[in-house]
Amino acid sequence: MDDASRILRDALGLDRDARVVVARELFASLEPREGELHTEWEGELRRRIDAVEAGTAELESWADLRERVKAACRP
Repeated sequence: MDDASRILRDALGLDRDARVVVARELFASLEPREGELHTEWEGELRRRIDAVEAGTAELESWADLRERVKAACRP
């Protein structure tokens, strides 16, 4: 059994709260560190910020978005 399989088996044996802690830490370790944001994402973020600041972005209220997402998740 390789290390990853052994660690996964052991982690799955933990209680839910402990698994949440492990999952968060593992996920956080995959996120880019400051200054590591990919160029494509930087461009996309800049485009969106510029559109909001220029008033040309089509914005949606949280309430409307939440309802749209809930409707899309219904069978």
